[in-house]
Amino acid sequence: MVFAALTLALALVVDRLFGDPRTPLHPVALFGRFVGWWGRPGRYPVRLQRAAGVVLWAVSACLFAAPFYLVEHYAPPLLLLVLAPFLLKAVFAWRSLEEHAASVEAALTGGGLDAGRTAAGMLVSRDTSALSADEIRSAAYESVAENLSDSIVAPLFWFAVFAPFGLGLTAAALYRSFNCMDAMLGYTDERIRLGWCAARADDLANLVPARLTALIGLLYFGVKGRFAPAWQALHLDRKKRPGYNGGWPMAVVAGGVGVRFCKRGIYAIGPGERSLAEGGNDIIASVRGITLIFAVSAIIALFLLA
Repeated sequence: MVFAALTLALALVVDRLFGDPRTPLHPVALFGRFVGWWGRPGRYPVRLQRAAGVVLWAVSACLFAAPFYLVEHYAPPLLLLVLAPFLLKAVFAWRSLEEHAASVEAALTGGGLDAGRTAAGMLVSRDTSALSADEIRSAAYESVAENLSDSIVAPLFWFAVFAPFGLGLTAAALYRSFNCMDAMLGYTDERIRLGWCAARADDLANLVPARLTALIGLLYFGVKGRFAPAWQALHLDRKKRPGYNGGWPMAVVAGGVGVRFCKRGIYAIGPGERSLAEGGNDIIASVRGITLIFAVSAIIALFLLA
């Protein structure tokens, strides 16, 4: 357990120092290309798409997790000590979330609406061609708030849960594969049958982490003197976003910071006391704070288990 705690701590340090390398050889990028290859509904008869999605989901998850399992179980201890933090870092994204949000803000400020729309389009799946400045910022910052659970807390949570069984890296990798396949296939368009399993698996894998993230968010904003608005937004708005999980971290961050996340015609989350231009830095600060509270708690728990 001491080794697992050290791995988690070093992975956070690696993330803050290096972020995500911009290379097509990144494990998640390679995996995404593989899913993109088989994840085309037109390759399969409609009546077989759901079954194909289940089988290929399982095969893909196992293929992605296999190298993590092999390293975790068969690498010499000294080599594992070196590799484990980098492998864990490969399946979560903290610094890169901040960098993406900063790139949208910089494009919007320096290049105007068109540049901001283009930058936001690199971060979210919605059509950004007609978004206003506030909607561009909302797309960027709500992605950061949602991915606080999806891309940071959840993979680290599953690592910590399974580390006592010698499967921390494997579990974190499996979770990342679930989340990646959901991001690529979990839509209600022509991919609905092929991506059904991926979407349901991601929903289940995020049930606990999303709610844990919201709980830690309440603690964070309580220290900041913003517990009441964070709780009110969580209570009122967490179900406004489609899906079971994304609304939890989004609502607590929006309420705690005092901003409103808005997707035209679909949802408005948060009180809107401040503009997103004013509250952007506090959103980033809250993501950092919640991440550190969770990470320190997980590290302490792993030490105590030792």
